[in-house]
Amino acid sequence: MYIASYQKAKIMQDSKVRSYIKDVIENMPTGWLNLTTHRLDIYDERLAKVQFLEQFEILFNDRNPESSLLNELPTAYDYIRLGHPLSCVLEWGISKLNNLNPQNIISFSSKTVPVLAILRKNLFDNKNTQIVYTDTVPDFFNGELIKNIYGYQFDLKKVENAAAVPEFNGSTIYIAQQDDICSFNLNPNIDFYINVHPQFGSILLVNGEQNERYISEIQHVRRRETIAMTPINSLAVLNRFVGKSSNDGSNSNVATNKTRVLDAITAVTGANTKAVVGSSGLSIQYAIVMGLVHHALENHKGKKIKFIVPPNCYGGTNDQARRVAACNDQIEVMDLPVDGGQDMVQSIDIVLAKIASQDAVPYIIAEIPTNPRVEVPDLIKLKTVLSKDRTTNSGEIAIAPVFILDQTFCPNVHFLGEEDILATVRTISYVSGSKFPSGGKCTAGYCTANKKAKTLMDKIELHLGLCDNEATNLQYEILAKQLPSMNQRIQAAYKNTREFVNFIQATLPEAKINFVSEELAEQGFTPSVFSLDLPTKGNTEEEKEIYKRALNLKLIDLMINEIPSESKYCVSYGQLKGCYWTIPATSTQGTTNEGDKDYIVRVALSPNLDFELHKKVFVDFVERI
Repeated sequence: MYIASYQKAKIMQDSKVRSYIKDVIENMPTGWLNLTTHRLDIYDERLAKVQFLEQFEILFNDRNPESSLLNELPTAYDYIRLGHPLSCVLEWGISKLNNLNPQNIISFSSKTVPVLAILRKNLFDNKNTQIVYTDTVPDFFNGELIKNIYGYQFDLKKVENAAAVPEFNGSTIYIAQQDDICSFNLNPNIDFYINVHPQFGSILLVNGEQNERYISEIQHVRRRETIAMTPINSLAVLNRFVGKSSNDGSNSNVATNKTRVLDAITAVTGANTKAVVGSSGLSIQYAIVMGLVHHALENHKGKKIKFIVPPNCYGGTNDQARRVAACNDQIEVMDLPVDGGQDMVQSIDIVLAKIASQDAVPYIIAEIPTNPRVEVPDLIKLKTVLSKDRTTNSGEIAIAPVFILDQTFCPNVHFLGEEDILATVRTISYVSGSKFPSGGKCTAGYCTANKKAKTLMDKIELHLGLCDNEATNLQYEILAKQLPSMNQRIQAAYKNTREFVNFIQATLPEAKINFVSEELAEQGFTPSVFSLDLPTKGNTEEEKEIYKRALNLKLIDLMINEIPSESKYCVSYGQLKGCYWTIPATSTQGTTNEGDKDYIVRVALSPNLDFELHKKVFVDFVERI
């Protein structure tokens, strides 16, 4: 009797969940599907996903799917690649049907990375892992590389079905390749379920209280090495979830779009070598890092691998490099001071001399221009220091460095062609696609190399595929449309930015502005980002810092309140319209050491905005100081 009543109640609850989600899909704000930049003024990082779903749950209990109320929900994640409203709603719906906390459900665009996330945690915990499957080993799973290059250990085991999985002293991961990606038949002997779908990606279910300590670690892998299931694919899965027909994610023009994108990358970079396109900038960076680790392990056996990274650069770059190093005693991260009075060329010379003396393998990751100070090194001196022959302590020729260039600020500058400045230096260039390449329409990024480094691209492509982090069909479609106009948009955005910088200098001459010189702009460095160090006051350094930080927020709040249709408090740039404001120390530099953070205002302008209104509001701000 009790069981029958429980089953009836559950059926009713499941029906309510599906019915409400169906209404939400019909009423969802357009931004849920189309935006890649999220508002930080309504975001609390400590409550990522939680705050959004707590208020979403209130609407569910009230049976209220009004679009205006959905639009007022707090930001779920600071970056769309980490998560977004549709991925949260999908995870919430699955959790409701399985009587779990929504935190226990995590969706991925990748089919491989959720497995890697669990294996990474167990590496540090020195815990056994078995991966069980039905039929055949999933074709996306390259067990040999995962063991030999990533250093993760596991056993593979075939079973008839989920119910047949026995107890195991360690973690059991059950991989199911199925069309109904939202369906789970829970077995207490299974710790982690991963349902995979060829077009949509995967959904991970964390089963049992004893495994909830994995959740934050898995989320962090999704944050740093891949992306969440994309909005369009999350919507397709949600439509299936509620019984509606949906696009299966396929695209008959994907081959054509891919060819157009690769041709556009060749034209933009001047590099006639292999290029690859990933689901995000960090997805690309992870493929670069792991591809280079693979190359070093094969070609420089027994030697230490050194990733040289600016300590104040974008937090994802900094954090990811350290996370890779943490998994392998052979890998170490070394700091490269490049900004705020530190000379990149001099720093590279010092650190490469040290690495040469140790007979180690040097991989340098750097941004040009730097972030957030927008500085460009002397490129002739940079070429010289990177090309310099060095010797080990034993007198042998040291291993030449690979220069990994984050070119997101200025993807239009040619570094890689046969006549370009870094032609004789092994150089790989990559770009975050949510910026200029797509105009903010998707997160996909790309990378390519000069001829000197072209042989490294095979390993990078291999690891992009292993992690299932290649761009999705829709991402290729968007880039195919947007990349051809990128250089024109960069020029138009730079023109607006230069004019705004000149206006601020005239209106508030006490402010310090970091931006490229006219001379650098003539060389092709035309970013649309500048940093603004506002004037401050106080009797002590602490008082001055407190005053300046408060003034930063006053400026940003005024801009987004007075120009809500264009000014936005978020971390992006390279968008098609509007103006973007952020404080690097609290966003892009989130994981760097406190002493290396920049509590300044970073401003990014687009080709299309109400420029006169922005100038007027800035004058109002100056008058209030």
